[in-house]
Amino acid sequence: MNEEKQPLILISNDDGVFAKGLKVLVNAVKHLGQVVVVSPDKPQSGKGHCITLDSPLWYRVSKSYDHDVLIYKCTGTPVDCIKLALLKILDRKPDLILSGINHGSNSSINVVYSGTLGAAIEGAIHNIPSIGFSILNFAPDADFDYASNYVTYIVENVLKLNKNKSLCLNVNIPYSEPENIKGIKIVRQAKAYWDEYFQENVHPYNHKSYYWLGGNFVNKEPDAEDTDEWALANGYISITPIQIDHTDYNEIKVLKQWNL
Repeated sequence: MNEEKQPLILISNDDGVFAKGLKVLVNAVKHLGQVVVVSPDKPQSGKGHCITLDSPLWYRVSKSYDHDVLIYKCTGTPVDCIKLALLKILDRKPDLILSGINHGSNSSINVVYSGTLGAAIEGAIHNIPSIGFSILNFAPDADFDYASNYVTYIVENVLKLNKNKSLCLNVNIPYSEPENIKGIKIVRQAKAYWDEYFQENVHPYNHKSYYWLGGNFVNKEPDAEDTDEWALANGYISITPIQIDHTDYNEIKVLKQWNL
């Protein structure tokens, strides 16, 4: 097939260009079109929609782990990678942007902090259908292979059926034996938050205090069966559509009553 007629699929992540999850994602979709990877040169987890404004960005071709796929590594954040790909690297607009597969969950409130979803949301801003994939295991050598068929299936459906140019999907996959995956559920974000704290320690050389952020995850609606957290806890892959517009339309009606 002529490459110009194939879908162009841009892939990034926040775990870095050599992360196992990125390789699994590439292998799961490379037969569906022309794939180009633009990924951070080091882990960028928790960077959300951060962009680099205080230093120059660099990118270059990375040593490829797949000779059929052009792979670039970039000194910036996941969102920087998408911007560079769209404005400098690619010679045409991608048909689809994928991000991941992230090592660790990006369900519920984690969307706000996730570099994985930051890259996907940036794609949607540019009217390119985008999907962020995550698996519920933080281990660098986690077994992603069982998730590949689901990733392929979801991407195939988006390429064939989606008509929304600004589509952005947050896909989370339970870490489980393949036979324990019950299927896929389309759900909303659960109302959840991190009960955070700072662990204080003393530096052994200058004897000054330093702080390490930690927290406990709290799900405020564990029994709500229409949420991503419930789906994941019960063996389902969760898919949550994400939108760019943060406007609280109900609150607009309330504020208009203030006669400001």
